[in-house]
Amino acid sequence: YFEACGLKGSTTIYDYQKKEWMTNDPNDSQTQTLPASTFKIVNTLIALDVKAVQDEQEIIPWIEDYDTVKYGHRPNIYHSMSMKEAFRLSAGWAYIELAKKIGKPKYKEYLTAMDYGNVDLSTEGDDFWNFGGFGISPANQIEILIRIYEETLPFSEQSFQTLKEMMIEEKTDDFIIRAKTGWTREGGKDTGWWVGYLET
Repeated sequence: YFEACGLKGSTTIYDYQKKEWMTNDPNDSQTQTLPASTFKIVNTLIALDVKAVQDEQEIIPWIEDYDTVKYGHRPNIYHSMSMKEAFRLSAGWAYIELAKKIGKPKYKEYLTAMDYGNVDLSTEGDDFWNFGGFGISPANQIEILIRIYEETLPFSEQSFQTLKEMMIEEKTDDFIIRAKTGWTREGGKDTGWWVGYLET
């Protein structure tokens, strides 16, 4: 599929019932890259835990002089919105405002405790998940998703339930897909993600 699109990429899957890993590229499965907007998954849990927002419905105010050039022309996200809407629209500016309240020292504590990525937050600016040396591998993304599914990360049951509801991408009588996309361009290199899990 990637070759047909003229792209270099990989797929990594974990069968939770059989406890089996599958990938078309074992090396890429362990290669760390910027998580981009997939970081909104754990960022949501952290923001709720530190009370950067009281709940997913709290409105995050839009700042008129925000740098829209840096993140592309997306007029549909240039307004005040809730964290729930920001997650659905992948409105990076809203999560950057939350990051300013959380602070990198607190992020380091949480990410270290979670074993999330390389915890390299040394880049300037608050959106370290889009720029700089921060990275996570596809296999590590799945390890985090497993712990979200099992609710074994250091967060409250309410925070997990809020996140899981926000992550729903497709729901039928037979299955639920919870997922998040991510895309960033750093140093002329594009990195795209689709991470999530299927529950039947």
